[in-house]
Amino acid sequence: MDKNNFSRDQYARSLKRLEDIFRDISHSADEVSKWRCPYKNVQDRCTAKFGCRNQDRNVPIDELYVCIGSDDIDYRPAWQV
Repeated sequence: MDKNNFSRDQYARSLKRLEDIFRDISHSADEVSKWRCPYKNVQDRCTAKFGCRNQDRNVPIDELYVCIGSDDIDYRPAWQV
């Protein structure tokens, strides 16, 4: 469909739909951040640039440490200052 064939109403509905999608994504991220360390990636690797007692440092050079922390605990005290 030619972009010039869209009405303002269709445009507004499309923007509303995108807003709803991003709101859901944001809500999910907020909820997960309450129990999952924000430095733990999807492969359970630690992306933190500081020490943490939940880092298994026994990995090949140039690989991220493995996160051995439990998602059932409050991870924040593990961070070394």
